[in-house]
Amino acid sequence: MTTGPVPALSIVSRAPRPPNRPFFPSPPISHIHQININMSECCKSGFKWNGTSTGKETSLGKNQAYVTGDNKDAAVLIVCDVFGWKLPNIRLLADHYAKEANVTVYVPDYFDGEVVDEDALSNPEKREKFDVMAFIGRNGKEIRYPEILANAKELKSQYKKVGAIGFCYGAWAVLRLGSKDEPLIDSAAVAHPSLLEESEIANIGVPVQFISPETDPMFTPELKEFTLKTLPGLNVPFNYDYYPGLVHGFATRGDQSDPKQKEGLERAKNSAVYWFKQFLH
Repeated sequence: MTTGPVPALSIVSRAPRPPNRPFFPSPPISHIHQININMSECCKSGFKWNGTSTGKETSLGKNQAYVTGDNKDAAVLIVCDVFGWKLPNIRLLADHYAKEANVTVYVPDYFDGEVVDEDALSNPEKREKFDVMAFIGRNGKEIRYPEILANAKELKSQYKKVGAIGFCYGAWAVLRLGSKDEPLIDSAAVAHPSLLEESEIANIGVPVQFISPETDPMFTPELKEFTLKTLPGLNVPFNYDYYPGLVHGFATRGDQSDPKQKEGLERAKNSAVYWFKQFLH
């Protein structure tokens, strides 16, 4: 990714459940050990991208947020992975969504100001010190969903159309926002999702896109199979976009210098842009 204005992607405590919202149970305790192993291996690694973001820091409700774009009718909410709203990669990606899909993009802070050191991507020592499961414990679904829900409601009150995309940690929240019981968004997209439960997939009620690499310990073969069997029966438009040879995290933390990852990054960006353009305009 090159510097300059919106460069072309050259790579590219349990809280009460809100009323009338479905209950999605947390993963069984028996799965916690395997989740810990998987997240430690794939959710802390990657590469920092080069480039200069063009948006601004402001707020969305009670949350700080990076905002880019100026469309008054269509908005996209990004729910980030554990590296959060400050990571340059996610801001650069938001800039591209804003320009290429003609939407206003919001990237809120859902981790109470806790920022994972972006150097952990490339520094093994810092990566080892980052306790991802402790981080997830501080930012569990029951803790964070109320504020994500509040942000979606605020956007829905301001814009005619609202989409959302979740990366890794953020995927579960986006699928809940698109629940058929009370959808708060008009389209959903998720990339290399983590912490998903079958009920969250089966309850989708809006057009949904899955960006899925071949190797993904967090989106297991069993869960992929469930997704592919379930989506056709939901009576909503869907797109399952498969990326052979790529791994968990590629869409936001892939290596720009690797030709295959570079191609995958650009394709994933273009795929999401197409999805937003199709259902938000």
